[in-house]
Formats: sequence, C-alpha cells, structure tokens
Amino acid sequence: MKKRLISAIIALIICLPLIYIGGIPFYFLSFILALLAFKELLDLIDDDYWVRLISYICFLFLLGSCITKTSLDNLFDFKIFSIVLLIYGCLFLIKHHSDFKVEKCFYLLGITVFLSSAFSSLIILRNMSIYYFIYVFLIATMTDTFAHSIGSMFGKTKINEISPNKTWEGCLGGTFFGTLISVLFYLLFINQEIDIFSLIFLTIFLSIIGQLGDLFFSLIKRQYQIKDFSNIMPGHGGILDRFDSVIFIALAITYFINFLM
Repeated sequence: MKKRLISAIIALIICLPLIYIGGIPFYFLSFILALLAFKELLDLIDDDYWVRLISYICFLFLLGSCITKTSLDNLFDFKIFSIVLLIYGCLFLIKHHSDFKVEKCFYLLGITVFLSSAFSSLIILRNMSIYYFIYVFLIATMTDTFAHSIGSMFGKTKINEISPNKTWEGCLGGTFFGTLISVLFYLLFINQEIDIFSLIFLTIFLSIIGQLGDLFFSLIKRQYQIKDFSNIMPGHGGILDRFDSVIFIALAITYFINFLM
C-alpha cells in the first residue's frame, strides 16, 4: 500500500504541472505515455527489431498528425492513415517468409490505430480545454475509485470470470458517484446552460464505457496470463493498467463531444 501511494504521488507531481501548462510540455508527456502504452502491447508478441521499429514509426506518425488539432471531428488525415496501412501491407510482404503471419500483421495494425486514436483524442481534448480533459479523467477515476470501495464493502454479486473481484454492486455504485461528481464538475467549470438530462445520460454512458474498457484490458491480461502490463508504476502496474478506462472513454467521447459544447 505504501509503495502504491508513493508511486501515485510521484506520478501526480510529474504529470499535473505538465497537464496544466499544456502545449509542448503536455505533448511531450502524452507522447511518452502513449509510447509506453504501445510498448506494453508490443511486448505481448515476439517481434524482431525492425518490425518493432517500423511499428513505433507508424504509431508516432498517426499520433503526431493530430498534435495541433482543436476538434475531434476528423481524428486522422485519410492520407496519413492510408500511408500507415500501406507500410504494414509492405511489411507483411517483406516478412512473410518468417513468423510474421497475417494475424500478427493485423494485431500490429490494430494496436497502432487503437492506441493512437485514444491518445490523440486526449491530446485534442486538452487543446480544446483543460476542463474537458479533467472531465474525462474524473469519470474514469471516480467510477473506478467508488466501484472498488463500494464493491469491497457491499459487493456480493460477481459480474463475470474476466475480473473476479468486480461486482454489480460496485459497478452501480461507481457509475452513480462517478456520474454525480463528473456532472457537478461539468456544471461548475464548463457549461451551466447545458441540458442537465442529456449531460447525466451521456456521463452515465461514458462511465459504463470506462468500466467496459477495464474489463477489455483485464481480458487481454487473462488471455496472455499476465498480472500487469508492466511494472513501471510500482503497486499500480503499467500505463495500460492505469489508462484502461480512460482509453475507452476518450474513444467514445469523440462521437459525443458536440453534445457537450
């Protein structure tokens, strides 16, 4: 518990000032976190140096294309996305004689698009306003915090075998308090004139999506028989262990941001 608390405090001391400042310092932080998250999924499969290098380049290519955007309407430039597809297609042709099978090619393409989309969304949200950025993280952290605490105290009904410690009581409690706190933050700091029922409905939806993200990454860990994606944060695991809910919420909010403005 002490190790977990210390690593959390260190992470907050490093990250919060850069998030507040925004601009280049925040871009630097985002790229570091995104690359670490990408590495965690790359490490699940065995690939040679050149395959990993090309994958990193494609990932940075997509992520970098969104760095100055202030709208989530068009996440990627179609031309850049097409280039990335062509690169992976050519990589498959070149490496087909080795163990680089079509499944591995599509795995790399999938995680490249998946994580670059999520982290690009977070970067653009911060470009739009730090308050939208905080709103997303509040939904994820408050839902997770209260789901864990309420589930520990009152949880009796297990959800499924993917994450045995999760209960329906914790899920509902996390959604309730995560929604309540996030809605209050939105009304106080972003827009007091928004339709309250639309805001509540959307926040509930995003809270549920965040919990599905948690289950999604838990299933990946279960299938690959690992406890954490890495040990970069002692007591917490890896970047994906901390950003599992945020990633799904960031992807979902791209379709609903116009309702929040």
